[in-house]
Amino acid sequence: MIIKIKNLTKTYPKSPRASLDKVSFEIPHGTFGLLGPNGAGKTTLIKILSTQMEASSGLVLMDELSLQTHRTEIRKRLGYLPQHFGTYPKLSAWEFLDYMALLAGIHKKKQRQNRVEIALNDVGLFDARNRESGTFSGGMMRRLGIAQAILGDPEFLIVDEPTVGLDPEERIRFRGILARLGRDRAILISTHIVGDISSICEDVAVLCLGELVFRGSPADLIEKAEGKTWEVEADDSQFEGLTKQFRVVTVNIEGGFMRVRMVGDGSPPLNAVSVAPNLEDAYVYFMDDDEAEQSQTTISDKVVRT
Repeated sequence: MIIKIKNLTKTYPKSPRASLDKVSFEIPHGTFGLLGPNGAGKTTLIKILSTQMEASSGLVLMDELSLQTHRTEIRKRLGYLPQHFGTYPKLSAWEFLDYMALLAGIHKKKQRQNRVEIALNDVGLFDARNRESGTFSGGMMRRLGIAQAILGDPEFLIVDEPTVGLDPEERIRFRGILARLGRDRAILISTHIVGDISSICEDVAVLCLGELVFRGSPADLIEKAEGKTWEVEADDSQFEGLTKQFRVVTVNIEGGFMRVRMVGDGSPPLNAVSVAPNLEDAYVYFMDDDEAEQSQTTISDKVVRT
């Protein structure tokens, strides 16, 4: 399935600007990443693509089916995992998925059992199928969410902030699941965690203030920060000066000094070392000043003590 988005616009009566402003790009087969800071328009786009909201203008085509006129048919080919996913905690994983399959219109018992079994195996939860979902860890719950999203074997899967709140091990496991599922369908992964995109996505789009500001491969985005990425050792007073010239990506505390990773067009200090950029460096560099500030976590969240 190929999803074509053409001049998609969403406005609200009391808002001074459009949540989406003539956004156009294609989502091909495979895993596709959607990046952007808070307020970029990611949630609005997801709600439109998942048929929860109608656009003000523009067109969305899924294999030439128009979202505006073929909503019922598109829903049958669509899977969706929202950021906030909940279950009935007293139901086992199997019981919950069996119930969700019924709601999805899979009425034949053998067909339903087959789809539930396949979904549980796809996300590595078959051995936990008889456990109450209320006893699941956060990572297991996210995997159960993916299982319900693929019950109908969708051709297009939308996943919103898939690894928020997960520990590193579960995050890696979840990325692996999405990468495998992307072999057979188109998957849109909306996130502010750049690592989710860099590890599994073949293409990426960046939204900012409702506009599409980048569309290409992760490698193309990384090129934006070539020759603009530096690491430098600094003390507290030097750090304040660096933040005025550069956008800080990470800070590592090493003894009494900070090792600062930063991007920008300024002239670096003499002791700064040029380093090869990664996707996070490029994303921070690519955004305008205000939006880059929104897209980063606080400096204290980026500090790593060694």
